[in-house]
Amino acid sequence: MTIAAEPYPFVERDTSLGAASLAPMLPMTLIGPNPVAVSGLLDTGATVNVLPYSIGEQLGAVWEQQATPVTLSGNLATCEARALVATVQVGKFPPVRLIFAWARTDAVPVLLGQVNFFMEFDDCFFRSRSLFEIRPKTPVA
Repeated sequence: MTIAAEPYPFVERDTSLGAASLAPMLPMTLIGPNPVAVSGLLDTGATVNVLPYSIGEQLGAVWEQQATPVTLSGNLATCEARALVATVQVGKFPPVRLIFAWARTDAVPVLLGQVNFFMEFDDCFFRSRSLFEIRPKTPVA
């Protein structure tokens, strides 16, 4: 059974740049003791999902209780990060568990990367129409 895709508009991130700043920002809710509504940037070039420090705190996570270190690269190579698993609600789809590199900085947006957002959702980008679609991965029979 194939679940219908949900469409989302690209979002303007910088009004001074207009259409040049449009990005695939996915609204979702991180579920926990303190649910947090966020928008995550779908980043096909990111290896991992990344969560800013303050969002993890709002979710109720405690830095000292996250013992698994995560090595980040690129602009975040000098930033300490720890693994954090969160249940995420996207649209009308069933909740999924995502693994985040919880960065000890707020100088990064919520990033949705290959591990494991793109392992849980199929995505289709229509940049010329400023639209993207997602659907949960098709279950393997």
